[in-house]
Amino acid sequence: MFMSVELMLNAVNISLVALSHFMQDMRGQILVFFIIAVAAAEAAIGLAIIIALFRNKDTAHVDEMNEMKG
Repeated sequence: MFMSVELMLNAVNISLVALSHFMQDMRGQILVFFIIAVAAAEAAIGLAIIIALFRNKDTAHVDEMNEMKG
């Protein structure tokens, strides 16, 4: 799921940069930097969750983890 969100954010980034260049305006490119920062924070949180689960269960396989089931 995280990969699809990253792909969507990158598609929006490319569109914003292209539109910003076409309109001769820097606001789109500035917004792209904020989107990249959000994507980096999302990746860091996802990695932290995987590391925390790995430290508790000694496995990184999603099929073997059932702690997060409600």
